[in-house]
Amino acid sequence: MKKLGLFSLFLILSIFIAACGSKETAGETEKGSKDKVYKVGVDTTYPPFEFKEGNDYKGIDIELINAIAKNQGFKIELSPMDFGGIIPAMQANQLDVAIAGMSITDERKKVVDFSTPYFDAGLTVVVNKDNSSIKSVDDLKGKKIAVKKGTTGAKYAQDNAAKLGITVVQFNDSPAMFQEVSNGNADALIEDYPVISYAIAQKDLGLKIVGDRLNGDQYGIAVLKGQNQDLLKKIDKGLAELKKDGTYDKIIKTYLGE
Repeated sequence: MKKLGLFSLFLILSIFIAACGSKETAGETEKGSKDKVYKVGVDTTYPPFEFKEGNDYKGIDIELINAIAKNQGFKIELSPMDFGGIIPAMQANQLDVAIAGMSITDERKKVVDFSTPYFDAGLTVVVNKDNSSIKSVDDLKGKKIAVKKGTTGAKYAQDNAAKLGITVVQFNDSPAMFQEVSNGNADALIEDYPVISYAIAQKDLGLKIVGDRLNGDQYGIAVLKGQNQDLLKKIDKGLAELKKDGTYDKIIKTYLGE
């Protein structure tokens, strides 16, 4: 009986210690989750959505993701890189989320999950401001077209190259693409309408927009397909709340006006 009593006491103490240990571990896990810093892929050569001014990152996407994170109580760290490298970096688990003026497409949906759309964009044709022969996409036959790697503009040009009779040249960043057309080394470029409109308004690039928009793209915030679903829900919730309280409109007006 004495041995049984000692054994029972030992068993009770073991269970108590294990319970305390479990509680401590759970606390550490909860704290670790709370302290999680999500790495956000951005392309800082893409004003007005993302750009660097001095030592600061600015733009619609930068302010929006910071506002969403603050609204939903999670931490982020910006990771600037070329646009074409963002999804591969997500696949390599180097990024948790991406906001980079990324159009929601069926092809991208195969590898990432998107938030609800946060901006209506669309592609447009851009030429040298002295060019009077190209007035729409129908005038591009036999022309050299500049695009930015990994963008919907690049995909549109490549998918329609044979149909339009164009030669496509790709660049890593928007400034290099703009320069190619303004210098006359390419006949036209295809770019997101809000991006090129902002760029032309801010600085004399020697460029002008011609014709109607080529499509009706929408931008979304992305996470790797099947991962970070709780984060994606927070992003959607935060975006909805920012639209409701007026913060979203304020951010858009800061960069694009009324």
